[in-house]
Amino acid sequence: MDIIQLLLSIINDLNYEKRWLLSFICRYIPLKQWAYDETHSPKYQKFKTDELPRIIPLEKKDWQHLRREYQRTHNGRELRPIRRRSECSIPADTRCPCCNAPSEYLYSNNGSKGQLLCKVCRTMFSPQDNRFHKAFELRCPFCGHALVPVKDRKFFVVWKCVNKNCSYYKDNLKKVDPDSPNGRSDYKLHYIYREFNVDFFRMPLESLPKNASSLRFRKYDANIMGLCLTLHINLGLSLRKTSQALMDLYGFKVSHQQIANYCKTAALCVKPFVDHYDYKPGKAFVADETYIKIRGVHSFVWFIMDAASRSILGYQVSDNRGVGPCIMAMRMAFEKLKNKLPEGFLFVADGYSAYPLAAQQFFLEFGERMKFEITQVIGLTNDDAVSTRYRPYKQLIERLNRTYRASYRHTNGFDGIEGANYELSLWVAYYNFLRPHKSNRYKVLNDVEELRNADNMPGKWQLMIYLGQQTILQMQKQSAS
Repeated sequence: MDIIQLLLSIINDLNYEKRWLLSFICRYIPLKQWAYDETHSPKYQKFKTDELPRIIPLEKKDWQHLRREYQRTHNGRELRPIRRRSECSIPADTRCPCCNAPSEYLYSNNGSKGQLLCKVCRTMFSPQDNRFHKAFELRCPFCGHALVPVKDRKFFVVWKCVNKNCSYYKDNLKKVDPDSPNGRSDYKLHYIYREFNVDFFRMPLESLPKNASSLRFRKYDANIMGLCLTLHINLGLSLRKTSQALMDLYGFKVSHQQIANYCKTAALCVKPFVDHYDYKPGKAFVADETYIKIRGVHSFVWFIMDAASRSILGYQVSDNRGVGPCIMAMRMAFEKLKNKLPEGFLFVADGYSAYPLAAQQFFLEFGERMKFEITQVIGLTNDDAVSTRYRPYKQLIERLNRTYRASYRHTNGFDGIEGANYELSLWVAYYNFLRPHKSNRYKVLNDVEELRNADNMPGKWQLMIYLGQQTILQMQKQSAS
């Protein structure tokens, strides 16, 4: 018995040592798949956003000036037209697209294949070449090589550096795992830049619903409208259940379509007040996107909230997960900052590449006053110092996503993007101004003086509509002046 007890104690000691060694290896000795930059998996490299390229303006050259410069540097020798020994196939009206030299100074550089060479500026081109119509040229910031367009997407063009001697390409080539099943295709090797052909900074932010009914009530009054909003938005009842609750509790027969019209009209009035309210935001923003269903197809809702007050500052509904709706949500949030970032500004998001791309576009549009970096919290576990430090910020927006999805789940999806827009506008108004929050000691996030006088929730919704109408009048006066 003593020997058995001794062996058991030795086994327990060995298990303890084994667990300690495993903990030591995992903590201080990086595994093979952790040896990559920024993220611990090469799969995230394809989502990495590269820095901006070098933009070189293209200046048109004058062939007469180049001729005089040639004569000055060659001891008075004049640059003469080409003496052709045989009949030339170059059309007489062809000119060099770089210096505008006439056809008398153009060589057939590769015979009948179509490439021409200008004797004046030494530029090779083809008559169908359109690269000289651009006002600037994009070059790689690492090697200076001209970028080549490789893909034409819906909203942007992908430019790529194809130089094999680029330092960026060589550094990434060293990180390729020789045991990878797909080889180099699993890794992002070349420098890539996305040039957007849609100006998301000129698109209107107001996504107001169409076919909204007026506030002239024929059968019911504004109190019934506020009661419909309370049951549908605050309590999360569907349109049909809201109609049934009005009939069962109060004896009012209101159809579900009329309730939907009430919600459209309320969203039309409330949204300007919600979007132009002075939230006095802090220095830390958190962003994330979640999916909803519109007619059975996945669509997306983008949220940007203030980490200090937890108010929703930017929101957007989109049918895609591209950078366009991300820019629109950021614009809505940054308008609360008067388009000027405070000192020490922090923007926390996940590892999705749309956020760094949007930050690049803000820098290109507004310059240094809107230059900021995206702090990306990647994955579900704290595998790096950045995720460990900023994970609490990410949890705030994840909690918001779960709250919104819980209120949206009863709808079983929306019938159209307009319905999703007005539902989201009303829900954001409820979340920011009417919903009590546990984090704020069961008080609303933004205390509006006019809403304190209302004794019940339908009255508060009526006051929200009134405040929205006043905001619309102020906007009309400002635009008129």
